[in-house]
Amino acid sequence: MTSSYSAEQIQVLEGLEAVRKRPGMYIGSTGPRGLHHLVYEVVDNSIDEALAGYCTHVEVDLNADGSVTVTDDGRGIPTGIVAKTGKSGLETVLTVLHAGGKFGGGGYKVSGGLHGVGISVVNALSEWVEVTVWRDKKVHTQRYERGIPVTELIVKPYKDNRTGTSVSFLPDSQIFTTGTEFDYTTLASRLRELAYLNAGVKITFTDHRLQLLKSDQPKVETYEYKGGIREYITYINADKQPLHEEVIYVQGERNNVQVEVALQWCTDAYTDNVLGFANNIRTVDGGTHLEGLKAVLTRTLNAIARKRNKLKDSEPNLSGEHVREGLTGIISVKVPDPEFEGQTKTKLGNTEVRGIVDSLVGETLTEYLEFHPSVADAILDKAIQAFKAAEAARHARELVRRKSVLESSPLPGKLADCSSRDPRESEIYLVEGDSAGGSAKQGRDRRFQAILPLRGKILNIEKTDDAKIYKNNEIQSLITALGLGVKGEEFDASQLRYHRIVIMTDADVDGAHIRTLLLTFFYRYQRALIEQGYVYIACPPLYKIERGKNYKYCYSDREKDQYISQLPENANYTIQRFKGLGEMMPEQLWATTMNPETRTLKQVEIEDAAEADRIFTILMGDRVAPRREFIETYGSKLNLTDLDI
Repeated sequence: MTSSYSAEQIQVLEGLEAVRKRPGMYIGSTGPRGLHHLVYEVVDNSIDEALAGYCTHVEVDLNADGSVTVTDDGRGIPTGIVAKTGKSGLETVLTVLHAGGKFGGGGYKVSGGLHGVGISVVNALSEWVEVTVWRDKKVHTQRYERGIPVTELIVKPYKDNRTGTSVSFLPDSQIFTTGTEFDYTTLASRLRELAYLNAGVKITFTDHRLQLLKSDQPKVETYEYKGGIREYITYINADKQPLHEEVIYVQGERNNVQVEVALQWCTDAYTDNVLGFANNIRTVDGGTHLEGLKAVLTRTLNAIARKRNKLKDSEPNLSGEHVREGLTGIISVKVPDPEFEGQTKTKLGNTEVRGIVDSLVGETLTEYLEFHPSVADAILDKAIQAFKAAEAARHARELVRRKSVLESSPLPGKLADCSSRDPRESEIYLVEGDSAGGSAKQGRDRRFQAILPLRGKILNIEKTDDAKIYKNNEIQSLITALGLGVKGEEFDASQLRYHRIVIMTDADVDGAHIRTLLLTFFYRYQRALIEQGYVYIACPPLYKIERGKNYKYCYSDREKDQYISQLPENANYTIQRFKGLGEMMPEQLWATTMNPETRTLKQVEIEDAAEADRIFTILMGDRVAPRREFIETYGSKLNLTDLDI
């Protein structure tokens, strides 16, 4: 170990070496998310060709050897020599960071790629990359291994006047240590999203991994949506009752900023689901385009409500959350020079977009609602009903608050609080039933762990209105214990009393049901809790295997079978299956599920918000038919021995 630190120790990482050294900086992580990000980087280049008007068909193939091929019929990556690097355009784009046609210079008007690190990063993090470019009646091919070209650019004449690019790559197992197997559904949902956002582009997605599919035919899906985001809204709302059949659609361009908005209200939804996209990238954290849309919706609908005498002069304006109740909306903007806040591009920062969205949507929406008075009335009636329900809920809340003030303790009596007052280090366990609550209270570290036992099944809030929610005791305790405030707009992370909310239920069907009800509650009541990563699920063990003085906890049947298969054949051992958390001794519960050193927590994330919304509606909503169809479709894949029937 040298203690000196001199100039020799300062390293300069050349070219793609930097990417291999710190991959997380470029693709977010070296886990599954980063792995799939590689495919998105290549597909985004093809979609940018489509946005520029040169590409109509993108093919994505998952090959049997674990590699991926993305082919498009765009203009093809330029193959001429780039004066600055002395290499061909193709080699420059693949081996030089921050090289590309998207920094100005007329190659592209709008694109999702900004940093010019896309395909060069894919090249750096792949075992091999093979690129084929068709242009000028020639076919050009070149192969790279871990970022280094291993062949020259091979040029051959080609009979047809075909143009386009095909990129094949195999992710490097040295980088992606958790595995390099692509998940079909993850890629399918992003490709479907891209097809909806770019009307008219055809994306063909084929899975050739026959062993994985356990079939002799590749699986092929084609995504092509002439209606674009209007069809996306119809897809999300397929299992809801729309308030008006036609999806309201606004499209326009101003100062080179293209705006597309699609809106549809539903009668059987009590929250809004508005998704924002900028240059095809989903802006999870919102941004100026969403702010503009929310402001203009509130202003326009209030103006029409006054005009149609739905609101008297003396009555206050409807607030944004009432106007948006039951709304599914998508806004997609294409901005020439986007400013994203944060490297992961999840919040749009361009201030001019707010005004452009506001004026474009304002004009079209006002005109549409004046020509369709019945639609305007239906939306306004729902908003006013929401306003009245919110008033009733506010009275119920105040009643609860007053009651709790009279009882002198605003926190629920069942809550065993922790001594720390710093929410960043505090965690709360939501435990099923009093017996498990008792074990957890005894086994916890009372410095930073709080326990809230819940009695029975909590309310399914997908089916209930706000007034009922606030009258329910269990939900009341949840809201006050966590410091959630009121549904809708009042989420304030500084009011949150614990930064880790851990759902700890038994490993049986009832436990799974309670967990689902709690997740439904968090998703619909305060979605920001899940989006900002505050909600976790505890993983209690299923079995304890004892052999002499040694013991091991197993968290799944597979782990149990694996462990037993390693034991000698004549070994004596006993297996204890934990039916519920209440059966565990407090110290067992601490060691397996609550001790930060040894426990496993799953963080609840939303990868695909539209899909999450659809699934919550199907599984937790009022209508039985879609749920039955869902069970019939996926029931055959269940292992019936896993169910407590």
